[in-house]
Amino acid sequence: MRITAVLLAGGKSRRMGRDKATIKWRGRPLWQWQIEKLRVLRAEKIFLSTQSDVPWRPADVEIVLDTPPSRGPLSGLAAALVATETNHLLSLAVDMPFMTTEHLRHLCGLAADGMGVIPMIDGNAEPLAAIYPVESRAVFLEALEGDHYSLQSIVKKLVDLNLLRVMPVAGSTREFYKSINEPQDLD
Repeated sequence: MRITAVLLAGGKSRRMGRDKATIKWRGRPLWQWQIEKLRVLRAEKIFLSTQSDVPWRPADVEIVLDTPPSRGPLSGLAAALVATETNHLLSLAVDMPFMTTEHLRHLCGLAADGMGVIPMIDGNAEPLAAIYPVESRAVFLEALEGDHYSLQSIVKKLVDLNLLRVMPVAGSTREFYKSINEPQDLD
């Protein structure tokens, strides 16, 4: 399957108090861990979604600016979907270091033409580590034009439109979706 990937790194990191992407975890910045996973998957292109270009962006990673920057990950996902030339976009948040390449590969394997994959934990979507078909682009752009930016609502609409397949997440796999939000989460 031809796939594009986006590393979502445009968050404000209020609880962490600084840019999560550059925080060291197990000896390396979070962004390095995540980009490495996306490279192993052999995505045709890797995008970095941020509010502005950053000095640490690798040369082989293209920037997609969060437009407008005030809509959180919705802005980054919409910008990446607009720039995507393949059939699917794999999203990965910079603050999910426990995610494995094998699990991401599994998600990719569940996608089909016109159908993405949304992981669900206890009825809540995990939209920051998911596969979106390019056909979902219009729904994201429509949400940006409105005043309701909830990714949970967007995901529900995409599921209802049969553009996303729900993948229940259970057991130890739940740990892959753990985010690092506060300094104590690094322990």
